[in-house]
Amino acid sequence: MKIIETVKEMQGIADDLRRAGKKIGFVPTMGYLHEGHLALVRKAREISDTVVVSIFVNPTQFGPTEDLDRYPRDFERDRSLLEAEKTDIIFFPDARQMYPERYATYVQVRGLEDFLCGRTRKGHFIGVATVVTKLFNIVKPHYAVFGQKDFQQLKVIERMIKDLNMDLEIIPYPTVREKDGLAMSSRNTYLNPQERERALLIHESIKKVTELFKNGIRDASILKEKAREVLLSKDGLDIEYITIADTETLEDIEIIKDKALYAVACRAGKTRLIDNTILMED
Repeated sequence: MKIIETVKEMQGIADDLRRAGKKIGFVPTMGYLHEGHLALVRKAREISDTVVVSIFVNPTQFGPTEDLDRYPRDFERDRSLLEAEKTDIIFFPDARQMYPERYATYVQVRGLEDFLCGRTRKGHFIGVATVVTKLFNIVKPHYAVFGQKDFQQLKVIERMIKDLNMDLEIIPYPTVREKDGLAMSSRNTYLNPQERERALLIHESIKKVTELFKNGIRDASILKEKAREVLLSKDGLDIEYITIADTETLEDIEIIKDKALYAVACRAGKTRLIDNTILMED
């Protein structure tokens, strides 16, 4: 397994792999890996000849009051986990490699950034779109695997590669969960035992909304109110949003006609958690 720290070297290796006819599978991460990340790596391995995983905590997607400084980091742990998965290359740049002096260029996906998390995390998806564009230009993958837990991120990136005619395929991967249903996230490490227990209400709300949908409820206001009741039970969570939205535009909908996204963002203590599911006929 190679560890590459510079843009120039990574681009050179990517060029060599492409000339040799090798398919490059890519998993971009911010490190502090968990089983959800590793599932993406395994998927990349299934469809690629060479698997590249990037580890870069991207400063441009964090707001001024967010957790950039305390975001968990442990490169040696990540390296060990990726080596066990037979990852071929870790791309591990620092901020100076990714954002050199007088950096001034950003990518914006209009419309999709305005809903869900974008309503409160202003500029977040500009940071996401920018760093992912840069990573695609550096790693030059044929495939890039993204988890569906960050559904809005997935849609932003899918729109971006279509609009900008990027020559790669985005591979979505289902949300990976703990045995009790909590969606895996690096930020779960922030939770104390009491907060961890309360965080399970998010998955309980997903189960409740899914059950109501299967029983014929299509009115989004009813589904959101029942979800709210679950999220506020047992000392509850601090709700940022509960949304029933179109799965492509992410706009709020009132009546579900075919399928819809149920998405939620809450805080357990100071820790912000997101989750979602697609509501659709079997």
